[in-house]
Order: sequence, then C-alpha cells, then structure tokens
Amino acid sequence: MDDVKQIIIDYIRKEFLEDDSDMEINENTSLISSGIVDSFSMVSLKTFLEKKYKIQIPDTKATPEAFDSVKHIMSLLKEYVNI
Repeated sequence: MDDVKQIIIDYIRKEFLEDDSDMEINENTSLISSGIVDSFSMVSLKTFLEKKYKIQIPDTKATPEAFDSVKHIMSLLKEYVNI
C-alpha cells in the first residue's frame, strides 16, 4: 500500500507542481481546495490511475471529494484494486 501511495504522490509532484516547488505533499494534503489539482488535472490523474492499474473508475465515483487527498484516492482505488 505504501508503494501505491508513493506512486500517487510522485505523480502529483511531477505533473502538477513546479520543479522548484518545496510544497510538501503527504496522504492528507488537500489537493483540490489547495489548488494543486483542478478539474483538468483531476481527469489526468484519473486517467493515469486507470492505465497504471488497468481499471475503470466510473465518472460517478471520480468526484472532487474522492480526489481531494492521496488518502481519499487510496480509498477509491481499494474498490478496484487489491492494494
């Protein structure tokens, strides 16, 4: 489970933060309300997770609440992947 958490954190750092950003991201960091992830990047993150874990996350489950933290994303993934 820690590997999955780190994969998500690394993806968010690489794709959504500036290279010189010193912002800390952990499993409880609010991604949506802090502005790290917006609606476009949420779709990108959803697509990344679907390809990485060969799953389909229904749009009805891909809510801002479900993507607001790595912890919430992990809970969502548990519905589709054995992590």
